[in-house]
Amino acid sequence: MGPAVGGLQTGVGSRLACGRQGLPSSSHRVLELNPAQSNRQPGGRQQQRPQRRPTCMRTAINHVSSNGASSLSMSKPILDAPNWDSYLQTSASMQTRSKPIVPNRLRIFSGTANPQLAQEVACYLGLDLSDIKIKRFADGEIYVQVQESIRGCDVFLIQPTCPPVNDSLMELLVTIDACRRASARSITAVMPYFGYARADRKTQGRESIAAKLTANILTEAGADRVLAMDLHSGQCVGYFDIPVDHVYGDSVILDYLASKRISTGDLVVVSPDVGGVARARAFAKKLNDAPLAIVDKRRSAHNVSEVMNLIGDVDGKVAVLVDDMIDTAGTITNAAKVLHSHGAREVYACATHAVFSPPATERLSSGVFQEVIVTNTIPVPADRQFPEMTVLSVANLLGETIWRVYNASSVQSLF
Repeated sequence: MGPAVGGLQTGVGSRLACGRQGLPSSSHRVLELNPAQSNRQPGGRQQQRPQRRPTCMRTAINHVSSNGASSLSMSKPILDAPNWDSYLQTSASMQTRSKPIVPNRLRIFSGTANPQLAQEVACYLGLDLSDIKIKRFADGEIYVQVQESIRGCDVFLIQPTCPPVNDSLMELLVTIDACRRASARSITAVMPYFGYARADRKTQGRESIAAKLTANILTEAGADRVLAMDLHSGQCVGYFDIPVDHVYGDSVILDYLASKRISTGDLVVVSPDVGGVARARAFAKKLNDAPLAIVDKRRSAHNVSEVMNLIGDVDGKVAVLVDDMIDTAGTITNAAKVLHSHGAREVYACATHAVFSPPATERLSSGVFQEVIVTNTIPVPADRQFPEMTVLSVANLLGETIWRVYNASSVQSLF
């Protein structure tokens, strides 16, 4: 548990600082990578690491202003950039080198679903995105060709399977297959958003479990590992027969909430439904063990919800609704209305994945929320942005996780 900031005690995000060139504030501790981590190639030869790019190593917070325009602030560090400098390099050689030496085996590829996030991840790592050609034929079929040799390389494919879900998933599968046939040593599917995760169990007879099917297809395509963020339910990890690194974006949101300096005495964390209680409880624990409230919701059909009653006290409080995603925003908007009817002073909505299917934008901008806080696991088109929305970047968190997976370091210690 990190230090208190404005009455809040933040989680891992406040412990992970970015940029060794300029020390962060006293509320952040620099995360040191293990210098003893092996970087030897076969044959006992050490591989050189490139000089990192310090100008890219900050988290972007994109806030949509009241006039609809977005502005980018690079002032809030979250993670420490990995030290790519090798003791075998002289200072003179580092000064004269115009482009860093790319590690022999690490390759970062981006799909078409969220290229901006992939670019930020590569920037955090001090690398360029590797070359790949992705195009669609007139009938919608997808063509992928890797444009450089990846024989013996460790490949990380960044592709959230966000809307259009089927196209994004098929593109990822074809890209995995292309990398496998190009003799990549290992292939990690980096899925900031995992589509079909909501179909994780049978709630009625004769239903499919599409999350399990998706896991099987990814494995069959040739993925050796999956890196996913904030899965709809933790049981999805067990659907894979390959290693899965499940990372959490709440540290980014917690740091942002801490910057708002809301007193813990005025704060209550709210789950918009009974199924999200575990997630909300974990979130509340990282906020100085804030009190918890639950909105009891009954769903009559898919994407249609009806709020029944509130469990907990929110009168005069600042309510923070926590969920893994916002799709049509029916559940979270109805929950906000119930909180206001029970005397909540302000209502914030926090979610990792901004799916924002219509009519989400109209509901979220209806005035029931003080602020809607999401991350950039899914790109938000300009026509779905609204003044109350704030988008936080998870690029540094993903970049740090990729670096640790590549170096066989602990990922769990991030959380």
